[in-house]
Amino acid sequence: MQKRKLGKSNLEVSAIGFGCMGLNFSYDHSLSKQESIKLIRQAVELGVTFFDTAEIYGPFTNEEIVGEALKPVRDQVVIATKFGFVIDPKTGKHTTMDSRPQHIREVCDASLKRLGVEVIDLFYQHRVDLNVPIEDVAGAVKALIAEGKVKHFGLSEPGAQTVRRAHAVQPITALQNEYSLWTRGPETNGILDACEELGIGLVCYSPLGKGYLTGAMTKDTKFGDSDFRKNLPRFTPEAMEKNQALIELLKRIADKKKATPAQIALAWLLAQKPWIVPIPGTTKLPRLEENLGAANLKLTAQDLAEIKRAAAGIKVEGERYTPQVLATTGR
Repeated sequence: MQKRKLGKSNLEVSAIGFGCMGLNFSYDHSLSKQESIKLIRQAVELGVTFFDTAEIYGPFTNEEIVGEALKPVRDQVVIATKFGFVIDPKTGKHTTMDSRPQHIREVCDASLKRLGVEVIDLFYQHRVDLNVPIEDVAGAVKALIAEGKVKHFGLSEPGAQTVRRAHAVQPITALQNEYSLWTRGPETNGILDACEELGIGLVCYSPLGKGYLTGAMTKDTKFGDSDFRKNLPRFTPEAMEKNQALIELLKRIADKKKATPAQIALAWLLAQKPWIVPIPGTTKLPRLEENLGAANLKLTAQDLAEIKRAAAGIKVEGERYTPQVLATTGR
Protein backbone atom coordinates (compact mmCIF):
# COMPACT_ATOMS: atom_id res chain seq x y z
CA MET A 1 0.00 0.00 0.00
CA GLN A 2 1.29 3.43 -0.94
CA LYS A 3 1.74 5.98 1.85
CA ARG A 4 0.81 9.64 2.03
CA LYS A 5 1.67 12.44 4.42
CA LEU A 6 -1.17 14.51 5.78
CA GLY A 7 -0.17 17.99 4.70
CA LYS A 8 3.17 19.26 5.94
CA SER A 9 3.02 17.16 9.09
CA ASN A 10 5.15 14.11 9.70
CA LEU A 11 2.02 11.96 10.00
CA GLU A 12 2.28 9.31 7.30
CA VAL A 13 -0.65 6.99 6.60
CA SER A 14 -1.77 4.49 3.99
CA ALA A 15 -3.13 6.20 0.87
CA ILE A 16 -6.53 4.70 1.69
CA GLY A 17 -7.63 4.42 5.29
CA PHE A 18 -10.48 2.57 6.96
CA GLY A 19 -13.56 4.31 8.35
CA CYS A 20 -14.70 2.09 11.21
CA MET A 21 -18.08 3.70 11.99
CA GLY A 22 -20.16 1.32 9.90
CA LEU A 23 -18.85 -1.79 11.59
CA ASN A 24 -21.41 -1.43 14.37
CA PHE A 25 -23.12 1.96 13.99
CA SER A 26 -25.53 3.82 11.67
CA TYR A 27 -26.14 1.10 9.08
CA ASP A 28 -28.39 -1.96 8.89
CA HIS A 29 -25.70 -4.58 8.63
CA SER A 30 -23.60 -4.36 11.78
CA LEU A 31 -20.91 -6.92 12.52
CA SER A 32 -20.33 -8.63 15.81
CA LYS A 33 -17.35 -7.57 17.87
CA GLN A 34 -15.28 -10.55 16.75
CA GLU A 35 -16.26 -10.10 13.10
CA SER A 36 -15.27 -6.43 13.31
CA ILE A 37 -11.92 -7.25 14.88
CA LYS A 38 -11.26 -9.84 12.18
CA LEU A 39 -12.01 -7.37 9.37
CA ILE A 40 -9.83 -4.64 10.89
CA ARG A 41 -6.94 -7.08 11.18
CA GLN A 42 -7.46 -8.15 7.58
CA ALA A 43 -7.24 -4.49 6.60
CA VAL A 44 -3.88 -4.28 8.40
CA GLU A 45 -2.67 -7.35 6.50
CA LEU A 46 -3.68 -5.66 3.25
CA GLY A 47 -1.58 -2.58 4.10
CA VAL A 48 -4.00 -0.19 5.80
CA THR A 49 -2.32 1.83 8.56
CA PHE A 50 -4.98 4.51 9.18
CA PHE A 51 -8.13 3.77 11.20
CA ASP A 52 -10.88 6.24 12.07
CA THR A 53 -13.32 5.99 14.97
CA ALA A 54 -15.13 8.29 17.44
CA GLU A 55 -16.69 8.15 20.88
CA ILE A 56 -20.20 8.61 19.45
CA TYR A 57 -19.90 5.51 17.26
CA GLY A 58 -21.77 2.92 19.26
CA PRO A 59 -21.51 5.02 21.34
CA PHE A 60 -18.18 4.04 22.84
CA THR A 61 -18.11 0.42 21.58
CA ASN A 62 -16.49 1.28 18.25
CA GLU A 63 -13.42 2.65 20.02
CA GLU A 64 -13.22 -0.51 22.11
CA ILE A 65 -13.36 -2.69 19.00
CA VAL A 66 -10.71 -0.64 17.18
CA GLY A 67 -8.42 -0.66 20.19
CA GLU A 68 -8.64 -4.39 20.70
CA ALA A 69 -8.22 -5.15 17.01
CA LEU A 70 -5.12 -2.99 16.65
CA LYS A 71 -3.44 -3.84 19.95
CA PRO A 72 -1.04 -6.39 18.39
CA VAL A 73 0.14 -3.84 15.78
CA ARG A 74 -0.22 -0.61 17.74
CA ASP A 75 3.18 0.74 16.75
CA GLN A 76 2.43 0.20 13.05
CA VAL A 77 -0.86 2.07 12.75
CA VAL A 78 -2.42 5.52 13.16
CA ILE A 79 -5.62 5.79 15.17
CA ALA A 80 -7.91 8.81 14.85
CA THR A 81 -10.85 9.53 17.13
CA LYS A 82 -13.10 12.49 17.91
CA PHE A 83 -14.61 14.61 20.67
CA GLY A 84 -17.28 17.26 20.88
CA PHE A 85 -20.68 15.85 21.85
CA VAL A 86 -22.64 15.21 25.02
CA ILE A 87 -23.74 11.58 25.03
CA ASP A 88 -26.72 10.52 27.11
CA PRO A 89 -25.56 7.45 29.08
CA LYS A 90 -29.11 6.04 29.17
CA THR A 91 -30.10 6.38 25.52
CA GLY A 92 -26.69 6.60 23.87
CA LYS A 93 -27.91 9.60 21.87
CA HIS A 94 -25.69 12.61 21.20
CA THR A 95 -27.96 15.62 21.32
CA THR A 96 -25.81 18.62 22.13
CA MET A 97 -22.26 19.76 21.56
CA ASP A 98 -19.64 20.31 24.21
CA SER A 99 -16.11 21.37 23.32
CA ARG A 100 -15.28 23.05 26.59
CA PRO A 101 -11.63 22.40 27.45
CA GLN A 102 -12.52 20.37 30.53
CA HIS A 103 -14.86 18.16 28.50
CA ILE A 104 -12.20 17.67 25.82
CA ARG A 105 -9.83 16.48 28.52
CA GLU A 106 -12.45 14.09 29.92
CA VAL A 107 -13.18 12.65 26.50
CA CYS A 108 -9.47 12.24 25.78
CA ASP A 109 -8.91 10.26 28.97
CA ALA A 110 -11.97 8.09 28.33
CA SER A 111 -10.97 7.44 24.70
CA LEU A 112 -7.43 6.50 25.73
CA LYS A 113 -8.88 3.95 28.12
CA ARG A 114 -11.36 2.49 25.62
CA LEU A 115 -8.75 2.29 22.88
CA GLY A 116 -6.22 0.82 25.28
CA VAL A 117 -3.48 3.16 24.06
CA GLU A 118 -1.13 5.65 25.68
CA VAL A 119 -1.57 8.33 23.04
CA ILE A 120 -4.19 9.28 20.44
CA ASP A 121 -2.49 9.81 17.09
CA LEU A 122 -5.08 12.23 15.66
CA PHE A 123 -7.75 13.91 17.80
CA TYR A 124 -10.52 15.69 15.88
CA GLN A 125 -13.19 18.07 17.05
CA HIS A 126 -16.19 16.23 15.60
CA ARG A 127 -18.21 19.37 14.88
CA VAL A 128 -17.61 23.03 15.65
CA ASP A 129 -19.22 24.15 18.92
CA LEU A 130 -20.43 27.74 18.53
CA ASN A 131 -20.55 28.15 22.32
CA VAL A 132 -16.80 27.64 22.71
CA PRO A 133 -14.23 29.82 20.89
CA ILE A 134 -12.21 27.66 18.53
CA GLU A 135 -9.07 29.18 20.05
CA ASP A 136 -10.02 27.57 23.38
CA VAL A 137 -10.55 24.23 21.65
CA ALA A 138 -7.18 24.42 19.91
CA GLY A 139 -5.55 25.46 23.17
CA ALA A 140 -7.03 22.49 24.99
CA VAL A 141 -5.70 20.04 22.41
CA LYS A 142 -2.36 21.85 22.41
CA ALA A 143 -2.11 21.16 26.15
CA LEU A 144 -2.94 17.49 25.59
CA ILE A 145 -0.22 17.31 22.95
CA ALA A 146 2.25 18.86 25.39
CA GLU A 147 1.28 16.22 27.96
CA GLY A 148 1.87 13.39 25.49
CA LYS A 149 -1.77 12.25 25.38
CA VAL A 150 -2.36 13.37 21.78
CA LYS A 151 0.00 13.64 18.81
CA HIS A 152 -1.99 15.59 16.21
CA PHE A 153 -4.97 17.97 16.10
CA GLY A 154 -7.80 17.87 13.58
CA LEU A 155 -11.20 19.40 12.83
CA SER A 156 -14.20 17.82 11.13
CA GLU A 157 -16.52 19.84 8.88
CA PRO A 158 -15.29 23.31 9.93
CA GLY A 159 -15.52 26.51 7.92
CA ALA A 160 -12.34 27.87 6.36
CA GLN A 161 -12.09 30.85 8.74
CA THR A 162 -12.46 28.54 11.73
CA VAL A 163 -9.58 26.49 10.35
CA ARG A 164 -7.32 29.52 10.15
CA ARG A 165 -8.18 30.69 13.67
CA ALA A 166 -7.55 27.26 15.18
CA HIS A 167 -4.36 26.72 13.18
CA ALA A 168 -2.91 29.94 14.58
CA VAL A 169 -3.11 28.46 18.09
CA GLN A 170 -2.23 24.82 17.39
CA PRO A 171 -1.18 23.66 13.91
CA ILE A 172 -3.84 21.42 12.39
CA THR A 173 -2.63 18.19 10.84
CA ALA A 174 -5.84 17.15 9.10
CA LEU A 175 -9.38 18.16 8.33
CA GLN A 176 -12.02 15.49 7.97
CA ASN A 177 -14.71 16.57 5.53
CA GLU A 178 -17.12 14.80 3.27
CA TYR A 179 -15.66 14.93 -0.23
CA SER A 180 -16.48 12.77 -3.22
CA LEU A 181 -17.65 13.00 -6.79
CA TRP A 182 -21.15 13.78 -5.54
CA THR A 183 -20.16 16.03 -2.64
CA ARG A 184 -17.84 18.69 -4.01
CA GLY A 185 -18.19 21.32 -1.29
CA PRO A 186 -14.50 21.51 -0.33
CA GLU A 187 -13.75 22.79 -3.83
CA THR A 188 -15.92 25.87 -3.40
CA ASN A 189 -16.17 26.56 0.34
CA GLY A 190 -12.49 27.36 0.85
CA ILE A 191 -11.48 24.09 2.52
CA LEU A 192 -9.17 22.86 -0.24
CA ASP A 193 -7.65 26.33 -0.48
CA ALA A 194 -7.06 26.44 3.29
CA CYS A 195 -5.44 23.00 3.25
CA GLU A 196 -3.14 24.03 0.41
CA GLU A 197 -2.25 27.34 2.05
CA LEU A 198 -1.63 26.00 5.56
CA GLY A 199 -0.18 22.60 4.74
CA ILE A 200 -3.09 20.57 6.14
CA GLY A 201 -4.14 17.12 4.98
CA LEU A 202 -7.72 16.34 3.95
CA VAL A 203 -9.25 13.09 5.14
CA CYS A 204 -12.36 12.34 3.09
CA TYR A 205 -15.18 10.56 4.84
CA SER A 206 -18.01 9.00 2.82
CA PRO A 207 -15.77 8.99 -0.28
CA LEU A 208 -18.18 6.51 -1.87
CA GLY A 209 -21.27 8.56 -1.11
CA LYS A 210 -22.36 6.34 1.78
CA GLY A 211 -22.36 3.42 -0.62
CA TYR A 212 -24.20 5.04 -3.51
CA LEU A 213 -21.12 5.49 -5.71
CA THR A 214 -20.46 1.76 -5.69
CA GLY A 215 -23.28 1.46 -8.22
CA ALA A 216 -25.04 -1.15 -6.12
CA MET A 217 -28.12 0.96 -5.31
CA THR A 218 -31.21 1.81 -7.32
CA LYS A 219 -34.45 3.69 -6.65
CA ASP A 220 -35.82 0.39 -5.35
CA THR A 221 -33.19 0.01 -2.63
CA LYS A 222 -34.80 -0.22 0.81
CA PHE A 223 -33.20 0.88 4.07
CA GLY A 224 -34.01 -0.56 7.47
CA ASP A 225 -35.09 1.52 10.44
CA SER A 226 -31.57 1.49 11.92
CA ASP A 227 -29.97 2.76 8.70
CA PHE A 228 -29.44 6.52 8.90
CA ARG A 229 -29.56 6.85 5.10
CA LYS A 230 -33.31 6.22 5.31
CA ASN A 231 -33.78 9.85 6.40
CA LEU A 232 -31.28 11.54 4.09
CA PRO A 233 -32.68 13.63 1.20
CA ARG A 234 -30.17 12.19 -1.26
CA PHE A 235 -31.40 8.65 -0.62
CA THR A 236 -35.06 9.07 -1.51
CA PRO A 237 -36.12 6.88 -4.46
CA GLU A 238 -36.58 9.99 -6.62
CA ALA A 239 -33.12 11.36 -5.84
CA MET A 240 -31.41 8.01 -6.34
CA GLU A 241 -33.07 7.59 -9.71
CA LYS A 242 -31.97 11.04 -10.87
CA ASN A 243 -28.43 10.52 -9.54
CA GLN A 244 -27.94 7.41 -11.67
CA ALA A 245 -26.36 9.71 -14.24
CA LEU A 246 -23.32 9.92 -11.99
CA ILE A 247 -23.20 6.13 -11.68
CA GLU A 248 -23.34 5.77 -15.45
CA LEU A 249 -20.35 8.09 -15.72
CA LEU A 250 -18.37 6.02 -13.21
CA LYS A 251 -19.32 2.78 -14.96
CA ARG A 252 -18.23 4.15 -18.32
CA ILE A 253 -14.78 5.04 -17.01
CA ALA A 254 -14.59 1.81 -15.01
CA ASP A 255 -15.24 -0.32 -18.07
CA LYS A 256 -12.36 1.35 -19.89
CA LYS A 257 -10.00 0.87 -16.95
CA LYS A 258 -11.16 -2.68 -16.13
CA ALA A 259 -12.12 -1.44 -12.70
CA THR A 260 -15.29 -0.86 -10.64
CA PRO A 261 -17.25 2.36 -10.10
CA ALA A 262 -16.06 2.47 -6.48
CA GLN A 263 -12.44 2.21 -7.56
CA ILE A 264 -12.87 5.04 -10.04
CA ALA A 265 -14.49 7.22 -7.36
CA LEU A 266 -11.62 6.59 -4.94
CA ALA A 267 -8.91 6.97 -7.59
CA TRP A 268 -10.46 10.29 -8.61
CA LEU A 269 -10.10 11.56 -5.04
CA LEU A 270 -6.49 10.37 -4.81
CA ALA A 271 -5.73 12.19 -8.05
CA GLN A 272 -6.99 15.55 -6.77
CA LYS A 273 -4.16 16.28 -4.30
CA PRO A 274 -1.23 14.28 -2.88
CA TRP A 275 -2.37 15.11 0.67
CA ILE A 276 -5.89 13.73 0.28
CA VAL A 277 -6.67 10.41 2.00
CA PRO A 278 -10.10 8.78 1.64
CA ILE A 279 -11.38 6.54 4.43
CA PRO A 280 -14.10 4.29 2.99
CA GLY A 281 -15.80 1.89 5.36
CA THR A 282 -17.21 -1.57 4.75
CA THR A 283 -18.32 -4.72 6.55
CA LYS A 284 -17.20 -7.10 3.80
CA LEU A 285 -13.71 -8.36 2.94
CA PRO A 286 -14.27 -8.41 -0.86
CA ARG A 287 -15.42 -4.79 -0.74
CA LEU A 288 -12.40 -3.89 1.38
CA GLU A 289 -10.08 -5.51 -1.17
CA GLU A 290 -11.91 -3.71 -3.97
CA ASN A 291 -11.57 -0.34 -2.25
CA LEU A 292 -7.87 -0.78 -1.57
CA GLY A 293 -7.30 -1.73 -5.19
CA ALA A 294 -8.05 1.89 -6.10
CA ALA A 295 -4.64 2.90 -4.71
CA ASN A 296 -3.01 1.14 -7.67
CA LEU A 297 -5.38 2.54 -10.27
CA LYS A 298 -3.95 5.37 -12.33
CA LEU A 299 -6.31 7.81 -13.94
CA THR A 300 -4.72 9.60 -16.88
CA ALA A 301 -5.08 13.30 -17.57
CA GLN A 302 -7.52 12.30 -20.30
CA ASP A 303 -9.56 10.20 -17.85
CA LEU A 304 -9.71 13.07 -15.36
CA ALA A 305 -10.67 15.55 -18.07
CA GLU A 306 -13.48 13.26 -19.22
CA ILE A 307 -14.78 12.89 -15.68
CA LYS A 308 -14.58 16.65 -15.11
CA ARG A 309 -16.40 17.43 -18.33
CA ALA A 310 -19.15 14.86 -17.78
CA ALA A 311 -19.61 15.60 -14.07
CA ALA A 312 -20.04 19.31 -14.84
CA GLY A 313 -23.24 18.44 -16.68
CA ILE A 314 -24.70 16.37 -13.86
CA LYS A 315 -26.69 18.05 -11.11
CA VAL A 316 -26.71 15.96 -7.96
CA GLU A 317 -30.23 15.66 -6.60
CA GLY A 318 -30.87 16.08 -2.87
CA GLU A 319 -28.96 17.57 0.05
CA ARG A 320 -26.38 15.31 1.68
CA TYR A 321 -27.96 15.70 5.14
CA THR A 322 -31.12 17.00 6.77
CA PRO A 323 -31.26 20.77 7.45
CA GLN A 324 -30.65 20.15 11.16
CA VAL A 325 -27.40 18.30 10.51
CA LEU A 326 -26.25 20.68 7.78
CA ALA A 327 -26.64 23.51 10.29
CA THR A 328 -23.74 22.02 12.28
CA THR A 329 -21.29 21.93 9.37
CA GLY A 330 -19.06 24.51 7.76
CA ARG A 331 -19.03 26.87 10.71
